[in-house]
Amino acid sequence: MPACCCVLRYFEIPMSVTREKAQLMSASEIDRTLVRLAHEILEKTRDLEKLAFIGVRRRGVPLAERLAQKIEALEKRQIPVGVLDINLYRDDLTTVDIKPVVSATEIPFSVQDRDIVLMDDVLYTGRTTRAALDALFDHGRPSRVRLLVLIDRGHRELPIEARFIGRVVQTTDDEIIEVKFREIDGMEKVLLVEKAAAGEVA
Repeated sequence: MPACCCVLRYFEIPMSVTREKAQLMSASEIDRTLVRLAHEILEKTRDLEKLAFIGVRRRGVPLAERLAQKIEALEKRQIPVGVLDINLYRDDLTTVDIKPVVSATEIPFSVQDRDIVLMDDVLYTGRTTRAALDALFDHGRPSRVRLLVLIDRGHRELPIEARFIGRVVQTTDDEIIEVKFREIDGMEKVLLVEKAAAGEVA
């Protein structure tokens, strides 16, 4: 065997993998949570004419679309829904990818003077939300922006808090929240997983 092959074997680094610790929410629990969030939005919104939802791509988008549907069923009123791509606004861009994949932002309405509910699946450090706000304000100046998340897992690095929260979950830095939506993942659940070295997984 060539000497170079032997050297490479000594410097192999185990790949980081994850293992499931618990299922936090089932499909029915997610749906019940969204029903509650829809009612909370209605209770805390005075002027539905100004209300609009914007989902942070990717899993904030199904949240926005589903909540718009639930409010339409309750109020017989359509809520405008937009899609926000934030890849080029991230402050950790150089550590994420040299050439990020940028998807189209689709906001088919003016955000000027709108009451915007910005939606994402998980709130963690707050950096994604900060990037989303930068991207949003490039499209205009809303009268108000409120944040809705399905899961708040803590560990904030920026002074950002959600106004509407599906569930608060205490996590460690070695744990990850995985939200699975049928529109994207073909399944519906929320998982708590933890990072583990490949050799530790059975």
